[in-house]
Amino acid sequence: MERDCTQGTYSMNKANSSNRARIILAALVLLFGAYWAGARFSPRQPTRVEAVPLGSGSPASSAVAQRDAALTEDESINVRIYRQVSPAVANVLTKATEYDFFMEAVPVEGAGSGFVIDPRGYILTNYHVVEGAQSIEVVLGDQSKYPAKFVGADQRNDVALVKIDPKGKHLVALTLGDSAALQVGQKVLAIGNPFGFQSTLTTGVVSALGRTVQTSQTTFIDEAIQTDAAINRGNSGGPLINTHGEVIGINSAIFTPSGTTAGIGFAIPINTAKSIANDLITDGKVHRAMLGVETIPVSGWLGEALDLPVQEGLLVEVVTKGGPAAASGIRGGDRVAQAGMRKIHIGGDVIVALDGQKVASSLDVNVVLNRKRPGDTVKVSLYRGGKKIDIPVKLGESNGN
Repeated sequence: MERDCTQGTYSMNKANSSNRARIILAALVLLFGAYWAGARFSPRQPTRVEAVPLGSGSPASSAVAQRDAALTEDESINVRIYRQVSPAVANVLTKATEYDFFMEAVPVEGAGSGFVIDPRGYILTNYHVVEGAQSIEVVLGDQSKYPAKFVGADQRNDVALVKIDPKGKHLVALTLGDSAALQVGQKVLAIGNPFGFQSTLTTGVVSALGRTVQTSQTTFIDEAIQTDAAINRGNSGGPLINTHGEVIGINSAIFTPSGTTAGIGFAIPINTAKSIANDLITDGKVHRAMLGVETIPVSGWLGEALDLPVQEGLLVEVVTKGGPAAASGIRGGDRVAQAGMRKIHIGGDVIVALDGQKVASSLDVNVVLNRKRPGDTVKVSLYRGGKKIDIPVKLGESNGN
């Protein structure tokens, strides 16, 4: 998969294996720049959104009550959620310096969305929105501006956490829901800053659940929430909301042949983001499980050339010294062979499944490990010579992001 953070484009390739029918590999545009919605573009002054007057006893509140009384039931939900949520939705503005062909410094600005999850000033967004930023500014729904600092991120899941200092001001923090309880057909609302237009509301439904969407060679959305709510460049990192006003996802990517919304958007489940945010707030880093092997996919020609017992799986080239796999007795290659333009280590085990789920690529492995925590045990099914065996491995903790 190819990702262009400057233009904000992703591409997905179609899954090529029946046992990976859930994996979607097709052309993606990271929104909001789901396009890498944080995608970088010429800055524009955000449109000012006037606050909806609230309260009682004044002519203004009376007028609001009259307008509310004329709303349909569906319109009432939209208006209520917008009033409740929009103050906590942030416009995340970034600045960085890149260098052109002549090594001249070129200032680059970007924008995306985010949302307050804690009154202390913690804000969730996409990693691609703030990636490489040298400075970050947050503009909340009431147009108040704050410098923000980068707290940390899980790059693989495209989730980042930033923090502002509210300086004694009470911040509205959104309630995080349960993405595991979603059903296809539920109404959802998205609030973000598409193309710099702050606090924009779009609506739709949950179109599908449980997809794994690869957004680059190293990143993916596991258990993605698919929605037809309009999502465009600048929406990345914003909240996907249910009708109770709870965040159930982080808008992150769209499938598009044209560069704009085509009715197929994807959000990161909030349950995934909650775990990441908790790790970052509590320990300053994300706790991610590690198996401790370097592998190469077993394609048809490689399996035949090496006379392997299977035509699909992962050949273990290197086992990390002192790692979980090594401690459990998994073996890497013991000799080197030339395969096309590269040398590979052969003679090692061939992994075919983790916890009963077939694996044929690094993405398959990462999807399984993404649902594990350091210290969990995974059953590794492999071939050693012509014999199939199962080996339990107690997972370690990855030092990288």
